[in-house]
Amino acid sequence: MFDGVQPRIPIAELTTVAAGVDHAEGICMTPDGVVHVSGEKGQVYRIDAEGVATEIASTGGWTLGLASDGAGRIVACDPARHEVLRLDPADGTWTVLSAGASDARFATPNWAAYGPRGDLFVSDSGAWKGGDGRIVVIRPDGRTELFTTESADFPNGLAVTPDGRELWVLESTPGRLVRFEILADGRAGPRRVVAELPGTVPDGIAFAADGSAVIACYRPDIVFRWRPDGPPELLAADIEGTALAAPTNVLFHGPDLDTISVPNIGRWHVTTFRVEGLRGTPLWYPVAADLGY
Repeated sequence: MFDGVQPRIPIAELTTVAAGVDHAEGICMTPDGVVHVSGEKGQVYRIDAEGVATEIASTGGWTLGLASDGAGRIVACDPARHEVLRLDPADGTWTVLSAGASDARFATPNWAAYGPRGDLFVSDSGAWKGGDGRIVVIRPDGRTELFTTESADFPNGLAVTPDGRELWVLESTPGRLVRFEILADGRAGPRRVVAELPGTVPDGIAFAADGSAVIACYRPDIVFRWRPDGPPELLAADIEGTALAAPTNVLFHGPDLDTISVPNIGRWHVTTFRVEGLRGTPLWYPVAADLGY
């Protein structure tokens, strides 16, 4: 997609933080603004204002996607345990939220995102190039239901639109961005292709306030910006795979939501940078009292 294109952010302007994290993939921000990332042995790390990471808990499995509710409890997708769990940072305890829908256990729970009604959407990626992926949803009352099987090609990162009306999903094989309307009754509308992403293995997505979306790719080592009214823009790239090393997901954070952080599953750090004029949108944080689990 970007042969011969220079990234907007030079590699010298990419900042490394959270040194020593264990091949982080997932990333989230709790309502108090604190960033957390996951590790390949089930760890959850807290990153402080100085960029220092501290392990606060572990599932004992392998944590991928992370999400936070309004109480600062952290949801983790664990494909080794085939479960979605929730961490209460106050006491370090884990609660299993779901092992999958009633008709099938999770195969590869990968990423999770809350919607405005408290629904927790989870990509169950399935086998690599197996064509058996699906999206499930954990309802506020704790029930796990199938959302759609139409996103079968390794559904990966996903995000609910700022207006709460759609779920956007990255399919990794082949690279593609798709969307589903979230109907009034909570069911999925038909799958619609937003963009083909040839030559990439897209992994994580975050919406920007201007209507664009920032996407991190497991392959190649790039972060780019999808734009609704123009061609995609290459934001950051690393042909040597050092500053960016299989960047897997994207988070806007900071007081103005203008800092972009991406974990790198290929190394032991998180990469941060800013793009002038680019800000994120607030995430959905369901109130704990509205969740029946």
